[in-house]
Amino acid sequence: MTSTYIVQRGDTLYRIAKRYGIHLQALIAANPQLTNTQYVVPGQIIYIPIPNYPLYVIQSGDTLYTIAKQFNVSLPALVAANMLPNPNNLQVGQTIIIPTQNPSSIVDTSADYGYVEMMNDLQQLKSKYPFIDMTTIGKSVMQKDIPMVQIGNGTRNIHFNGSFHANEWITTLLLMKFIEDYAQAYQSKSKLYGYDVEKLFEDTMLFIVPMVNPDGVELVQEGVTPQHPYYDQLLEWNDGSLDFSQWKANIRGVDLNDQYPANWEEEKERRGTLGPGPRDYPGTAPLTEPEAIIIARLTENSNFQLIVALHTQGEEIYWNYRDLEPPISEEIAQKLSDVSGYKAVKLTGSDAGYKDWFIQQYRRPGFTVEAGLGRNPLPIEDFSLIYKDVAPLMLEALKVVSY
Repeated sequence: MTSTYIVQRGDTLYRIAKRYGIHLQALIAANPQLTNTQYVVPGQIIYIPIPNYPLYVIQSGDTLYTIAKQFNVSLPALVAANMLPNPNNLQVGQTIIIPTQNPSSIVDTSADYGYVEMMNDLQQLKSKYPFIDMTTIGKSVMQKDIPMVQIGNGTRNIHFNGSFHANEWITTLLLMKFIEDYAQAYQSKSKLYGYDVEKLFEDTMLFIVPMVNPDGVELVQEGVTPQHPYYDQLLEWNDGSLDFSQWKANIRGVDLNDQYPANWEEEKERRGTLGPGPRDYPGTAPLTEPEAIIIARLTENSNFQLIVALHTQGEEIYWNYRDLEPPISEEIAQKLSDVSGYKAVKLTGSDAGYKDWFIQQYRRPGFTVEAGLGRNPLPIEDFSLIYKDVAPLMLEALKVVSY
């Protein structure tokens, strides 16, 4: 049994499947007419297989709110599962289905993770863990809020960020899951991967920007329609292809990790990319793009003792920049290597990255971590294996600042 659904702006097959509590492959199997299972477009009609959920008969005095509370499911999930034309007009004797109970974990690590999921999860995390502080530090080219999470009570500031590159969106999920696990461990006074989270929390202040490049992530996951203000340019920059899965840049075709004033001119010559495109175009000058500027300003105002920028892939840790890094950087890199299994690499022939600029500007430890191994985007099926390596690495980064 199926029902019809009209695709809305911002929908992906992953999001639709999650909303209706069904497996992605079940949704794809119910829609053999789809010629492209990577993207759906607004107005497209797809079929939703109705799961074998428990049924409930509406009683006098029932509301969707009281039913959701009774069965411990979210109100949006209850509305979505029943596709009610008027959720405020229930009829006694009407039969509705009760979707699967809410998972104990807020951050879902089993499906593609984008800007919408991140913003929803941040609100839930803030509600569950009120000691988490969340602020907006600026806006992207497309005027999306770029959120930052602060967690900790200490005075030793440390910064993690992810998704500088659009098709590396799994780094956002790594950071979001870490925020949840770190907060839960602190609240429950338990250890995380053997680390004393209470001590780390009291000694450090962690600043996390989970998604530096929200416009690019959206492009990779949702594609583009003619209504997009950059539609014509994006198609031109992408060689006429509507497949944006390999896009790394921001929405203006600028590689945000080639935007920093650390020998930018040399990096521009090395790249040899003459104009906007999916990757490797450093722009017309350093710090022209709002997303890169936001991270630079945050760094200038925050006195970070150490930074970690998550990228993919390669299972490597880059810790140096033109011999400007402090002597302790190599020692810290080895500690990060020991707990993660990633290789500490002294990198040459690379400039203009955020880590490069941080080391050049402040002479403090900065690290680029290339998470996972294989291809970009990394498959979501690899998440748990990647996380078990990267989570201890992040905890160790906090520890070396804390102790």
